[in-house]
This record gives sequence, C-alpha cells and structure tokens, in this order.
Amino acid sequence: MRNHSVVSEFILLGLPADPQIQALLFVLFFVIYILTLTGNLMLLLVIRVDSQLHNPMYFFLGQLSFLDLCHSSVTVPKLLENLLSEKKTISVEGRMAQVFFVFATGGTESCLLAVMACDRYVAISSALLYGQMMNRKLCMGLVWGSWGLAFTDALINILVALNLDFCEAQDIHHFSCELPSLYPSSCSDVSASFTALLCSSLLHFFGNFLLIFFSYVCIFFTILSISSTEGRSKAFSTCSSHLTAVSFFYGSGLLRYLMPNSGSTEEFICSLQDSVITPTLNPLICSLKNKEVKAAVRKMLRKCS
Repeated sequence: MRNHSVVSEFILLGLPADPQIQALLFVLFFVIYILTLTGNLMLLLVIRVDSQLHNPMYFFLGQLSFLDLCHSSVTVPKLLENLLSEKKTISVEGRMAQVFFVFATGGTESCLLAVMACDRYVAISSALLYGQMMNRKLCMGLVWGSWGLAFTDALINILVALNLDFCEAQDIHHFSCELPSLYPSSCSDVSASFTALLCSSLLHFFGNFLLIFFSYVCIFFTILSISSTEGRSKAFSTCSSHLTAVSFFYGSGLLRYLMPNSGSTEEFICSLQDSVITPTLNPLICSLKNKEVKAAVRKMLRKCS
C-alpha cells in the first residue's frame, strides 16, 4: 500500500528511559554543544580578523569549522529536545530533512578533508609557488565544488528514499535519523535506495578517502626528500592536525555504517562521536597543534581584555 500518510511520525528509542539519566545526558550534551558553538565560532573569528591567517590552509580550516557547526546543529538540538520531552517523536518530513542535511554536511566535510590533503601536498612539495597555485579563486572553486557535489549526492539519495513507504513500524532504535535507519521501518522495497546509498559511499566517501591516502603517500615521500631534520619536523607538524581530523571523521563514520541498526551501546557511542564529539574536538585539535592559531587567539584575547 503506497500511502505516506499512514505513519505521520516516528518514535526515537535510542535514548535511555530513566529520567535521571536523561537529565544528566541533557546537561552533558548541552555543555558539549555550547563548547562546539564557542570553539568553532572563535576559530572562525580568529581566522577572519587576523591577517596572518589569510592563506589557503586557514581558509579551508575555517570552512571545516563552519561545517562542524552545521553538522552538529542538524542533530544535537533535536537530541536535546527529546531528552526533555516525554514523547520522543519526529515527523516523517522532519526525519527526511534530517537525513538530507546529515548526508549533505557529512559529504561536504568528506570532500573538504580531501581538498585539505591536496592543499597540504602542494604546500610541502611546492612551497615557493604555493601562493600562486592555491589562489583565492581556486580555493573558492574547490569549496563550492565540495558543497555542490555533496548536496547533489544527498538530493539524489533523498529523492530515491522518498519512494519508501512507512506503514508499520514506527520505532527507530536511534537518537537521530540517518539513511540506513530508514530501512528497518519501511514496508516497501528498499533495494533502490540501498543501491543508491552504496554507490554514493563507494564513489563519494571511499573516493575521497583514496584521494587523501594518495596525497599523504606523496607527502610522505616528499618529506623524506627534505635534508634537514627541522624541515621534516615542520612539514610533519603542518599535517598532524589534519590527519587527526581525518582519523576521527572516517573512523567514527566507518564504524557507524558497518554496524547494524540494532540500537546497541556501541552504535550509540559511534553515532555520538560522529555528530556530537568530533565537531567539538576539531577546533581544539587545530588550535592546540598550531602555533599560529594559538598566537592569534592570544592576541585577540589581549585586545578584548
């Protein structure tokens, strides 16, 4: 029966039922969300106001902070709302919208991390020509291309998913809505949507991962050709924060999508790391491991005080 109005809302069952635990989780996630907003907004502000950070590396870093803000804001506010409400529901339209924006922001971040890896290779292998090769026009094109590719990919997947019918199961064993979580609650054939998701994962996310991998293989051999120990150490330090961000993004994402939608504790933790923890840690990773960012933050705080 093809009738999307049979089920008008879904119940999110990915949270503990104990009210005391829910209150503790609300305080915890609210504090983490405030830290996410504060850290990423501060990093954006520092990159904006400090002229010494007006180069391609920090331009991409600012875009990553903006993406972390968007990605976290897609799921965390609804998570906080459900922790306070007795009836933890989400409408069909709200569920589809959340699926779309989770897919779009995650896809954009995947593309941007690949762009940043290529940027690091150019900076290390062609340091003298770096400013000319990575000019502002090219950087803007790469960022807009990342957004465009990810939103097109998300639109294709959500258009295929709109053909799914939800007329039986109303429970979602999760605290947010992602595309794989649609399938157990659908009473129609999900093969077309699953095929589209599989193709997107292979071409988009796995393709970006391969680009990052080959970029770092080239970076590694380039660093080995540097004669001075200080030069090698400086080259490695410029890549460390990006490598950490890549590890968090692909590590949590891979574990999340390899796990079945069973509502297990491991699945809950991986989803939290992907949508809550990683956006909070990225600005800390980028600032604590970067002397220029730390100097710019100290200078901005001195001006404010």
